[in-house]
Amino acid sequence: MKISVIGCGYLGAVHAACMASLGHEVVGVDVDERKAAALSRGEAPFFEPGLPELLTEAMATGRLSFTTDMSAVEGADVHFVCVGTPQKAGEYAADMTYVDSAFTELRPYLREGNVVAGKSTVPVGTAERLAAELEGSGAVLVWNPEFLREGFAVEDTLHPDRLVYGVAASEAGQRSVEVLDEVYATPISEGTPRLVTDYATAQLVKVAANSFLATKISFINAMAELCEATGADVTQLADAIGHDVRIGRRFLNAGLGFGGGCLPKDIRAFMARAGELGVDQALTFLREVDAINLRRRARMLDLARAELGGSVANRKVAVLGAAFKPNSDDIRDSPALDVAIQLGKESARVTLFDPEAMPNAKAKAPELGYADSIEDAVDGAELVLLLTEWKQFVEMDPKAIGELVDGRRILDGRNVLVPSEWRDAGWTYRALGRQ
Repeated sequence: MKISVIGCGYLGAVHAACMASLGHEVVGVDVDERKAAALSRGEAPFFEPGLPELLTEAMATGRLSFTTDMSAVEGADVHFVCVGTPQKAGEYAADMTYVDSAFTELRPYLREGNVVAGKSTVPVGTAERLAAELEGSGAVLVWNPEFLREGFAVEDTLHPDRLVYGVAASEAGQRSVEVLDEVYATPISEGTPRLVTDYATAQLVKVAANSFLATKISFINAMAELCEATGADVTQLADAIGHDVRIGRRFLNAGLGFGGGCLPKDIRAFMARAGELGVDQALTFLREVDAINLRRRARMLDLARAELGGSVANRKVAVLGAAFKPNSDDIRDSPALDVAIQLGKESARVTLFDPEAMPNAKAKAPELGYADSIEDAVDGAELVLLLTEWKQFVEMDPKAIGELVDGRRILDGRNVLVPSEWRDAGWTYRALGRQ
């Protein structure tokens, strides 16, 4: 099929490349000239495992192209809208500027029988409004939320764990289901579950899923606070309750908490929308979820001060990690970079290293010190903080690292190291929720 992808950021670039790899003819459109040019050269403008190779392969077939010219979408059968919905400055609500602009610019190029598939995470009620705005264009709207995990986005697009279509209760809505089934014929043939819902349900699926995951993470971090007060071990606690199949072990990893461009802003936008609908009491628990998450960052700073005698001022601190999670260069609302910045504000001499997020970190926090390797970062450090669980950090040799530092003190912000190995090598080991 002929497909257009409006917005070629993280979601759109991955979606465009994956759709081309499935055999469709795809044009990606973005207002950022540099981004479109990079993608046209087969270069990913952000770090995502597997994407550069996929882009190269898709570009070689001639089925994938990128441009800043919206008229290039003319003639496409399906138009995927993948623009961002960031948090409004000074508010919890989502900023719909980019979504509204995309629909306005797309409308002149729509024709009878076109399907417009919204993939952006939007406040419930948005699809209904946009569907009304498309009346008379001949196109029909489907809401087709995305469920990508950064670091696994290519896999999640090509082999999703579910497909959700939010459609209108009409003959045109039913035809749109058939069209999307053709777009996703390969994953559907592999057994991917496909759920057809109304617009409201489809819009709620993504934010409900993210709110549940955020709640699970903050729950175990709340338990970590209790474990520190009682002498219990939060990792053992998580292992024990995780054996209950109703609970499960995934996302029960206590530590520095969640960040990134989705969970924090999505739960806040969800709360804001609930307030607009007059059901804000239904989501008041998410305020505490958010508060628990932010307290983890403050607690890490408390531990850093305690390890250095009450103050980090003029002490050399190595920070390992800037991205909000491994296998990503995304620093949006990153707990790791936030802690590093706060240490710098308290006059610590911070040296930071991250395998992929250094350029983004330097752009946001140029005042910090940066290193080219783990060894350079820890050289002469009086305290080491592991804040993003990159594989190379998890696999560090405590004896070798111990030869480089001025003080064998480590704070494991992700509970991923083996405490006994570090203590046996002469380190003072501390972690959130463990003695």
